[in-house]
Amino acid sequence: MDTLKIIKTPINDETVNNLHVGDKIAVYGNIYTGRDAALPKLVKSIKAGENIINLQGAVIMHTAVSQAGISPTTSNKEDIEENIPFISKAGVKIHIGKGSLSKDTIEALNKYKSVFVVTPPAAALLSSKLISKKIVAFKEEGMEAIYKLHVNGIPGIVAVAHGESLY
Repeated sequence: MDTLKIIKTPINDETVNNLHVGDKIAVYGNIYTGRDAALPKLVKSIKAGENIINLQGAVIMHTAVSQAGISPTTSNKEDIEENIPFISKAGVKIHIGKGSLSKDTIEALNKYKSVFVVTPPAAALLSSKLISKKIVAFKEEGMEAIYKLHVNGIPGIVAVAHGESLY
C-alpha cells in the first residue's frame, strides 16, 4: 500500500532526495503561485538582483488565484516551462502543475535538486486546502499575480525527480 508523504515548507535537499517518481504527497505550509504573466517577471527581477520573495526551499504552484479557487495550469507552456530551471536554481524545490516537461527541464530539475509534482485540475478539492492568501508580487496582474498561500495538504504525485519522469 502506498504511503502518503507529508511535506512541510520550507523544503530542504534531504526532503527532495527522499521523493521519487510516483510518490503521493501532501504539501503543508506556505507556497507561492505563478504562471504565464508573473513567472517571467519574477525571473527578470531575480536577474536584476531584486529579492522580492525568498525562494529558498519554496514550493511554487503554476496557477492563478480567483474567486473560483485554485487549479493548476499546464506547466509546459513556454512562459512557464522556460522559467522553471531558473527559479529552481534560485531555491524552489517543488513545482506543482500539470502536464509533461521537456528533457532539458527534467535535467535542470535534477541539477538544482528540485522536483515536479502533478495534481489534478480539481479546483474544489484544492481550494478546500487553502487557509489564506496574500498577493506578494505583481499585483497589477490580478489573478495571475504571485500569491503566498497557506495550505493544509495540497495533494499531488511526484512526476519528475532525479532525472526521471512519469511520462
